[in-house]
Amino acid sequence: MTAHTATRPAVRAGTMWPTPPGALRVRPLPRESATSYLTRLATAYHLSPAQLLDGLHITATGTSTGPPAAEIHLSNEATRRLSHFTRIPPTHLTRALPRRPPPAAIGTAHAATARWQPAPPAIQPLPACTACTIRRSPHQAVPAWIHPAPDLPRIMICTHHQQAASDPRHPAPLDIRPVPELTRTHLRARHRPTATSLSWASTITTRWYDHHQHLHQRWHTRLIRLTTANPHIPPGPASPPLTCRNLITYPETLTLAAALDRLPPHPLTRTQQTAFLHDLANRLNLPHLAPADHDLLWQRLTTR
Repeated sequence: MTAHTATRPAVRAGTMWPTPPGALRVRPLPRESATSYLTRLATAYHLSPAQLLDGLHITATGTSTGPPAAEIHLSNEATRRLSHFTRIPPTHLTRALPRRPPPAAIGTAHAATARWQPAPPAIQPLPACTACTIRRSPHQAVPAWIHPAPDLPRIMICTHHQQAASDPRHPAPLDIRPVPELTRTHLRARHRPTATSLSWASTITTRWYDHHQHLHQRWHTRLIRLTTANPHIPPGPASPPLTCRNLITYPETLTLAAALDRLPPHPLTRTQQTAFLHDLANRLNLPHLAPADHDLLWQRLTTR
């Protein structure tokens, strides 16, 4: 009898019954989607997620679909049963698997319940580093999906294995070795920008990117390097210039956010505005920076 058949839930008269804690250690990735983790765990035992939940006597509602299009929310009792089976403390599961609502949102506190819900594209998880995932999925490489850090642009970067993702429509993370500035920027991002400055910076660089302003040639070169190294990027319906945008603009977005964080709370004089733009141009490695009146950066400087 193999390790797989010895530890998987047994079937008795058409009903799944949970066995003692499984021998296969399937560990969650930091910020991994609960659907992703449940799928990897079930696959390790040659089961579907629905079969695994049934074997653990967890009542599931909603339509079961795979990541990243769906998320599953677990009650506290369901988390406890999953914790017992995986031999991972509930506090560790709660910390690793984000977006878990209170049990009142999916049923009574004492019931082992789970609810499948569609995940809107704006909050769908991103493909996780394949090398990191293999270390947490025994016997086979099952794709994993993680939620990006909340205080950075919506991307995933693994500096150790040089992989990154910025869009859930990518089937796998991207090789970013041809774009080393992404890794360097991520390693230097120790002082996270404030949410306000990051929001402004992301909006500004997105506008620059879409309108081919200021940094167009640099970003175009970065896009070519990414697409050349990653032929698996789907060509449509969303094109690589769109799905890779957050990655391509990442270094400049963080640079701009850090600069905006240093602005004083009071309005700048004309001289101070000129000095700020000169300093920002140096930080962005631009010869000069002269935004038009309708540029969002200029609006940020003049509406404080």
